[in-house]
Amino acid sequence: MTTERPSVGTELRRWRRLRRLSQLELALLAETTQRHLSFIESGRSQPGRGILIRLAESLRLSLRERNALLAAAGYAPVFSESGLDEAALRPVRTALEQILHGHLPYPALVIAPYGRVVAANDAVEVFLEGAAPELLTPPVNMIRLMLHPDGMAPRVRNLPEWGRHVTENLRALAHRSPDSRLDAFVDELTGYLPDTPVGADHLGFAVPMRLASADGELRLITTLTSFATATDVTLAELRLEAFLPADQATADLLRRRAERRAATRG
Repeated sequence: MTTERPSVGTELRRWRRLRRLSQLELALLAETTQRHLSFIESGRSQPGRGILIRLAESLRLSLRERNALLAAAGYAPVFSESGLDEAALRPVRTALEQILHGHLPYPALVIAPYGRVVAANDAVEVFLEGAAPELLTPPVNMIRLMLHPDGMAPRVRNLPEWGRHVTENLRALAHRSPDSRLDAFVDELTGYLPDTPVGADHLGFAVPMRLASADGELRLITTLTSFATATDVTLAELRLEAFLPADQATADLLRRRAERRAATRG
């Protein structure tokens, strides 16, 4: 049994409503007319490739979503999708590895959709302490590792606040780009979190993660970097997550761990 693909007009209308734009508002953003957009959505007009690209950009679709919109109209994908090990992305992979190394002695990693780790520096070993072997089997899912009761969760001192920060960010992503697989993942992660409400001092935005380790408690803040000008689907979907010390004690602790790793290797 085959499933009929939604028409390009149906898809445009779905995305426009999801972005809460009127036909007139989207038409102005895409430098076309409301009448033309109405004809496309109703199937009375077959859109050209150029107008579809402008509409997709105005709707702030991801590169994967833009390719899907073009496919719905019968056009070939505009944006390539390369493997990280392929020649096209090899210079990017090399640059990412240099960034990860340069972030030492602090943890940093590159994450693909749904939390899959594709690269990391040596400092991420602090996240692996006491984790169940099945959570460390490649490809490691960093988001699951953070919140799973057999992963980092028992060591995250402020798990209700930190866990909510993680799941709400994922929910926001699922709202921008509906994805049943992501919805299921968020449901899984939410099930790992305690019913305990966040503390009275919760400020409603990201707080440092308080992580117990063999050397003492770490307080870490995170930065997320995306590749905004990427024209390859794979690269556009990657996120560089870098952890920074929130206090001097954490910075000193991570530096000592790095020195100990270097001495062990030497």
